[in-house]
Amino acid sequence: MQAIKIRLGSMMFLQFFIWGAWFVTLGTFLSQTLKADGPQIGAAFASQSWGAIIAPFFVGLIADRFFNAERILGILHLIGAVLMYLMAQAADFSTFYPLVLGYMLAYMPTLALVNSVAFAQLQQPEREFGQIRVWGTIGWVVAGLVISYGFAWDASTAIAEGALQNTFMLGAIASALLGFYSFSLPATPPASRGQAIKLGELLGLDALKLLKDRNFALFFLSSILICIPLAFYYQNANPFLTAVGVENATGKMTLGQVSEVAFMLALPIFLQRFGIRWTLILGMAAWVLRYVLFAYGDAGSGMLMLLLGIALHGICYDFFFVSGQIYTHSKAGAAFKSSAQGLITLATYGIGMLIGFSVAGQVTQAFTTDAGADWQQIWLFPAAFAAVVLVLFVLVFKNEKLNDEQPHD
Repeated sequence: MQAIKIRLGSMMFLQFFIWGAWFVTLGTFLSQTLKADGPQIGAAFASQSWGAIIAPFFVGLIADRFFNAERILGILHLIGAVLMYLMAQAADFSTFYPLVLGYMLAYMPTLALVNSVAFAQLQQPEREFGQIRVWGTIGWVVAGLVISYGFAWDASTAIAEGALQNTFMLGAIASALLGFYSFSLPATPPASRGQAIKLGELLGLDALKLLKDRNFALFFLSSILICIPLAFYYQNANPFLTAVGVENATGKMTLGQVSEVAFMLALPIFLQRFGIRWTLILGMAAWVLRYVLFAYGDAGSGMLMLLLGIALHGICYDFFFVSGQIYTHSKAGAAFKSSAQGLITLATYGIGMLIGFSVAGQVTQAFTTDAGADWQQIWLFPAAFAAVVLVLFVLVFKNEKLNDEQPHD
C-alpha cells in the first residue's frame, strides 16, 4: 500500500508542479514580454474559468463513462505538453491566447481525474487522501522555488531578456512526464459506465433548491463576489511584487502555499471552537487586510507588510473556500452532496473567477498610465470590495451547527 501512495503522491506532485511552473508568473510574462494590456491579461487568466466551466461536462459525460481515468489523464497531459511548448514560442498575445485557452480546456478536467485515480486506489480515501493531496501543494511550492532560486527567471534583468518563456518549457517537460507516467498508473475504470446521464447533477442544478435557505443563498452570493478579490491576487500579485522591486518574487510567493498547509491543519480546530460563521468572517476579513498590506507595503521598509500579505493566503483561502466546501457538504444532505459541490465549484471557479479576472483586468488598466501602474489604487479596489461583502455577510448570515459542532453567536 505504501508503494501506491508514493506513486499517487508523485502524480499529484507533477499535477500541481505543472500549474505552478507558469501560472504564478503569467501576469508578469504577459505584461512584460508580450506587452499585453489589462483586459488582455484578464482574458488570458479567464481561460482558467472557461476550463472550470467545461470540465464538469467533460469529466461527467465522457471520462466517467467511456474511458479509464488514468488513460485520459495521460492523453490530456500530452496534449497539454504540446500546447505549452507552443505557448513558449508565442511572440504576441493574439498567438498566445488561443493556445492558453486550449491548454486550460485540457488541464482543468485533469484536476478531477487525478482525484478519481487517487480515490479509486486508496483503501480509506477519507482518511488517506490528504496525505496524497499535500504533495500537490509541495509540487506548486517547488516550482516557484525552482523558477526563483534555481534559474532566477523572475529576476528583472532575466524578465527583460524574455526568460519567463522558459517557464512554459518547464511546464511542457513536466506535463510530458506526467502524460507518459499516467499510463503506468493502476487501472481506474469509468466510475459511471452504464448509468444514466444526470446533467443537473453535473452542473449542480439539482442543488439550486438550497438557495431557498437565506443563509446558504447569502453564502453562495458571497462566494461568487469574493472571487473578484481572489482574481486580483492570481492576476496581479507577481507583476506587482516584480514591479516594486521584490527579489525572487515567485519564490517568496510560495509562502502563501506553505501557510495554506498550516492553516488547513488549524481549520478543524477553529471550526469546532468558533463555528462556521466566524470562520467564514475571518476568511473574508483576511482578504481586506491582505490588500491593504499590499497597497501600503513596499520592497524597502514595508517588505514585512508584503510578506504578511502573501502569508495571509492560508487564512484567505482555507477559512473561506475550504470551510465553505465543508459548509456546503453539511448543508446539502446525502441526496445533494455531489450536486451541491458541483454548484459551488461552478459558481466560484467558473462564474465568479470569470467575472473577477475581467474586473481585475479593467481596474488594472484604468490605473495604469505610460508612467506605470498605480498599485496602491489597484489594491485598494479589491480591499474595499471585500470589505463591502464582509459587512453584508456579518449583518445577514446567522451561525449554524455543522454536524457535531456546537453553535456560537
